[in-house]
Amino acid sequence: MKRILTLALVAVAVIASATSTVNAAQNSASATSNSTDMTTLVAYFSATGTTRTAAQKLAKQHNAVLWEIEAAEPYTAADLDWRNEQSRSTLEMKDPNERPMIKQCTNIMPYDTIYVGFPIWWGICPRIINSWIDNNLEQLQSKTLIPFATSGSSGIEEAEAYLKKTYPTLTWQKGLLLNKR
Repeated sequence: MKRILTLALVAVAVIASATSTVNAAQNSASATSNSTDMTTLVAYFSATGTTRTAAQKLAKQHNAVLWEIEAAEPYTAADLDWRNEQSRSTLEMKDPNERPMIKQCTNIMPYDTIYVGFPIWWGICPRIINSWIDNNLEQLQSKTLIPFATSGSSGIEEAEAYLKKTYPTLTWQKGLLLNKR
């Protein structure tokens, strides 16, 4: 009889513990979904960290999901030397058909609004942004896209015009310049 009573008490304790764990997980998931707007994505490429900081602030401001567009082969300081005619970034920007490989893609289907962020390179977005858009082109057809950029000296107007001309079937809203040194 003692053995049956002990087994019953152990079973009750296990069930109570499992229920508590499930409730805690549900509460955590609920808090997570309430803390972000699952319809807004901030996707960005950052070569030096400046655009990352701007993207983080933008995502926080809009309670949006944050996604970094990363190059499959990370850019080095030498790659970013715009004064060097043979640097990776210079060669990429000279070729309008260049599409650097991306490390991985995210599922953009759940999002209605997507902020697309980048540093201004040669007056427009880096070619890796073209890679990301090209990889997601079909899914982007039904989205509202808002470009945002960081720049040491340029405005975003030329980058906006370039994106609208290059991807005329996408719905672009007015862009944001979030950092001008």
